[in-house]
Amino acid sequence: MIRFIYFIPFLILSSCIKNNPDPSWIQINEWSLQSNIELSGAEGELTENISEAWVYVNDKIIGVFQVPCKIPVLTSGMANIKIFPAVKNNGISASKKIYPFLEVYEVNQELVQNQTVVFNPTTKYKSITKFKIYDFELTNMFLENDPNTSLAQIEYANTDLQAFNGNFYGKVLLNQIDTAWVAYTTEQLQFVKGRDVYLELDYYNTNSVITGLIFVEPDGTTTDNPNIQLNGQSDSDVRWKKIYIDLKELIGNSPPGSNFLQSFQARLNSGKTNSEIRIDNIKLVYFD
Repeated sequence: MIRFIYFIPFLILSSCIKNNPDPSWIQINEWSLQSNIELSGAEGELTENISEAWVYVNDKIIGVFQVPCKIPVLTSGMANIKIFPAVKNNGISASKKIYPFLEVYEVNQELVQNQTVVFNPTTKYKSITKFKIYDFELTNMFLENDPNTSLAQIEYANTDLQAFNGNFYGKVLLNQIDTAWVAYTTEQLQFVKGRDVYLELDYYNTNSVITGLIFVEPDGTTTDNPNIQLNGQSDSDVRWKKIYIDLKELIGNSPPGSNFLQSFQARLNSGKTNSEIRIDNIKLVYFD
């Protein structure tokens, strides 16, 4: 169903260009995420991977496009243009979604046949957005290594040549002795079922990592729910990445009255003798 949605705009545009050789053109460059002064810095580091643009002209959908892009529009004259910031939901290329916490970029612009209008879209977190951020910049460790199953430990790192942003990030080294890492946040969080909740995460990994949520029921019973796996990158071209993980459905399946802990687990990938995991800016983003 998702793939059907995204093929349609391409087919329509191809047909439109053939039948109407003189469209107006819209060029959309990469997104810029800016701070929202009403949040007073609560959004933390402004890292982003806003890879898509969901485009409407005069409230009619034109399509969903990976930025940067140049698209034809069968409209001329003054037009209202809305460009919604969208992401790869759960890191899946075929599952593009308007990110609910970011503001739409909207302009009124004259469109002229055979001419190109260029947009450098900006966005910011909506003022009603709530955050819980763990960024390794404070001295208190907010991740607890599971004493029963975790052989490796997470530690603060600040090697200048490897810095991502800020001064510190978390680093885990796996090897043939320390083959497993299991950890979870120490603060129980509450979220409203049916509301949007996302985990944003910056990561650099040569080993697979599984993210999840631990349900903590009112009687203290805990259940770990593995969710999205971050596949290990090759040693030769590993880099920092950012992912947006949708937690709404998982939270909706939790027992009544549950609180939540963010969890991480990794086991040394088959065929490897050692690997490295770095994480930063663990950001739980939600609406009350």
